[in-house]
Amino acid sequence: MEHVGAAEVRSGRWLRRFRRGESPEDVRLICFPHAGGAATFFFPFARGLNASAEVLAVQYPGRQDRHRDACIDSVEEMADLIFEDVRALDDRPLAFFGHSMGAVLAFEVTRRLEEKDGISPRRLFASARPAPSRHRDEQLRTDDAQLIADLKALNGPNSGIFADEDALRVILPAIRSDYKAIEGYVVTPDTRVTCPISTVIGVSDERVTSDEAEDWGRHTTGDFELMAFPGGHFYLNEQLPDVARFVAERISQ
Repeated sequence: MEHVGAAEVRSGRWLRRFRRGESPEDVRLICFPHAGGAATFFFPFARGLNASAEVLAVQYPGRQDRHRDACIDSVEEMADLIFEDVRALDDRPLAFFGHSMGAVLAFEVTRRLEEKDGISPRRLFASARPAPSRHRDEQLRTDDAQLIADLKALNGPNSGIFADEDALRVILPAIRSDYKAIEGYVVTPDTRVTCPISTVIGVSDERVTSDEAEDWGRHTTGDFELMAFPGGHFYLNEQLPDVARFVAERISQ
């Protein structure tokens, strides 16, 4: 197993482990980052999760230790590849937490697990994202300055990187690729999974309304709930202890 910083690369290229499970019965929580995000976004979350759980995060190509890998601008193609790594981890119960773009990727991987392997995650946490069938106009900005301004407005993690032109040149292609992927993603309202869904939003997030979040309930035949925390699109950073406590309670049920 190859070590990368504080994480470990498993047998596939897509997953990084930030926390080991203590027993074989512990839930394996797999986290899916936002557009332009990287696996390390979830490192503080993994450390703050006061539950018996193994925590992994997905590392998309074109960033960090995968900066030499070509970006993928299709949600479906990324989901196919992530699914192949996730399906090999069949020794523990699964749960997924997807933030923003990561929410629909987690949904698509869930669909593949249920349809192809008959495996259903214990719960899917869909964070900061409208329901899959609620399409928003997120057309890719052609102007770098406008794209950067939009990203700054989200007040996301590592905002200081916008002052570093060299770093920006490295990450902008990945951001553009992710935006293109989510812009081209479309499903019908009757596309469903069977696992329970917890939708989690920030009350002041302009990227998702409560109505758009509520519609996640149409995409599961299982239980559904909507939970709101103070904060914006990256409420997770602002409310980390409370969000971690909420997730821990749900996956231990």
